This record gives sequence, C-alpha cells and structure tokens, in this order.
Amino acid sequence: MVSILLGSSLASLVSLSSLSSIDVANADARLNAPSAAGTRVNSDAESLLRYGLPITNKEIRDIQGSIESVKMNLKTRRVGFAKSDLNTAKDKLVSQKDKIFAAVPSNHLTEAKESYNRLLEDIEPLDRAMTSEQSSGSGSLQERENLDTAFVAQSKLSKELTTFEELMVPDGYKRDIPAEYDGLPRLQGRAEVSMVLKKPDGSQYNVDGKLYDKVELKMVIDGYNAPITGGNFVDLVNKGFYNGKKITRADGFVVQTGDADPEGTVHGYIPPGSSTERTIPVEIALKGEKELLYGTTSEDEGKGYAATVLPFQSYGALGMARSEYENDSASSQFFWLLFESDLTPAGKNLLDGRYSCFGYTVENADLVKGVTEGDIIKEAKVIKGKLE
Repeated sequence: MVSILLGSSLASLVSLSSLSSIDVANADARLNAPSAAGTRVNSDAESLLRYGLPITNKEIRDIQGSIESVKMNLKTRRVGFAKSDLNTAKDKLVSQKDKIFAAVPSNHLTEAKESYNRLLEDIEPLDRAMTSEQSSGSGSLQERENLDTAFVAQSKLSKELTTFEELMVPDGYKRDIPAEYDGLPRLQGRAEVSMVLKKPDGSQYNVDGKLYDKVELKMVIDGYNAPITGGNFVDLVNKGFYNGKKITRADGFVVQTGDADPEGTVHGYIPPGSSTERTIPVEIALKGEKELLYGTTSEDEGKGYAATVLPFQSYGALGMARSEYENDSASSQFFWLLFESDLTPAGKNLLDGRYSCFGYTVENADLVKGVTEGDIIKEAKVIKGKLE
C-alpha cells in the first residue's frame, strides 16, 4: 500500500500488488516523514544511476556535480551560471587528473584515458553553444536553436561522464548475497533493456498532443544495488516472458505489467519443471551501508529515515510489485512509477525502503504516461549486460 499526497491531503491509497487490498494504517505518519535529501529532489534518471555506482572518488563526484548543474541552469536559462559550472568541471578535470586516474582499476586505464579525452572534447561544443546563446537576442529563434544545441551537447557530455565513472568501479565488485538465494539469477554490473509497447487495435498513442505508433523505451537495470531483483528481471526478458504481456494497471500513479495470467490464479513466473512460482525477496540498498537488506524493509529494521541508493524519484523508475503483506512475494510483475516531484515529500518517496527499485527508464520515459491498460509489450530484449 502506498499513499499519494496531493497538496496537503491524503488523496488516495493504492496497493502495488496483484491483490488489491487497502489499509490506511500509519499512512499519515509516513506522509510527514523527514526528507533524506534536502529540499531539492534529483529526478534525473542518469544522474541517479551515476550516484548509484560504487565509487568513492571525491574529485569525479565534484566534476559530476558541476556538469549536472550545467543542465539545471540551462533549464532556467541561467546561461552565465551554466558556463561557470562548465569551466569548473573543465578546470577540475585537468588539475585533478592524477587523483582521478589513481582511482581507476589498472585493467580499465586504456579505456578510461580514451573516455577522459572525449570528455574534454565534448566540453568545447557545449561552451560554444552557450556562448552563442548569450550573444543572440532574447526570445529569438536563434536563441532557442542555440539552447537546443547546448542541451544536446550537455547530454552527450553527461553520457560520456557515465562511461568514465563506470570504468572507475572496482574490478570484480559484487554485493554479498545470503546463501539462501543462491538459486536465483543475479545480474553482474548493469544491463540495458529495450521494450516496445503497442495498442492492441493498432491505434496511436497521444502523448501531450503528439502521436506515436508505438512506445519505445530503454531501461538501465542496476545489478550493483539490486543484483537479485535485476537478475530476475533480465532473466525473464531473456526468456521472452514479457513478450505479449498486457498492461494490467495504468492509473496515473504507476503502469504495471508482468502478470502471467491476469484472469487466472497464477500471477508470477513458474520455471519449467516446477509447479510453483519463482519468488524473489525484497532487496533494498541503503546509502552508507555495505550490506543490502533482504526479506525486510527499512521500516521493519527501524531505518525508515534512511535514504536508499536507488530512490523512487524519477519518472519511469522501475520497481517490483509484490503482495502487500508478504515481503518475499515478488515474481514477475513490475511497474514504472509516474513520479511527480510536486506531489512527493522532497527526497523521500513513500515507496523507498519498502519496495525494490532496480533501475530507471533512461529514454522516452515521458511516453509511459500514454500507456493504458490492455496495451501489449510487443518485444523486450536485453541489449547490454549479463547474468552471473
């Protein structure tokens, strides 16, 4: 059960389960939970994924902050501040180079040097676009074109930053997983999954007045912080389990799918040769803690205040659905969260620590709002990443 806050009132209560039970116990208390991340919510999926990487190098994190600040300042058209952020990032890339590369595993040094050079190269076109934007007339077509160019250049720079930071992950990094879960698939590192959804009658999607024949999504699945949840999902995608599955819920809060038989009694994945559903435990990564929580929530552990490494605070965040009162009942059903920061306490979504977040939608997340019940997953496939 999850509460949604609209304004200052409890607007609705919804269960992220195939069983639609409703319970308002403790809802009001959670609505007033303190923020774990201050007043500004980071809802950028790619930024959240970068912060989820198991790296501790302060210099690259400072550079990341400056590059991401460029994007925020471009959104508010504070180009002067954006240029200052970019200059800071460039200066630190050059002056802190030795400290940054000291944190790169030796077997990744060649790739890291190539990525580093691309980072420096990508800074220049972004700087030029912002300089041109400053010199163009306010509100002019040229100004808008330069701003669009700057956003594209910033996105390219950010993606290269992700590539570089991924090369800084300690070689062979793995989370400790209890032996009782040895029989479940595990995701090593991260994976990318593409998914195509269509209307069953062949009609188009209308999203904010623009028509689309299909919804094409790209999702990054995080095995660093959700190795079992991510592994289970990637395994099912590889098996073709989601192909042909219908969307069973689309209520403006989440879009949910993965029910094996919505009209029957089996709602999860049953492996060949088995008569029971394969289930996975709740899996929660809390910031600052080496061990993952398994089979228990942060509230159960008296840590409801703790921030999660993968917070439900991005549009299209991926979560596993489960029975409300059974922590280890997730199987194949998952959801996209239609996150709206204006409706959520800053830095503390009500799902955090209670449901397993295992990744984010990084391309076309805004199109998920157009998906409705009955729509069909035409194809889901793993385009990058591997299971252990």
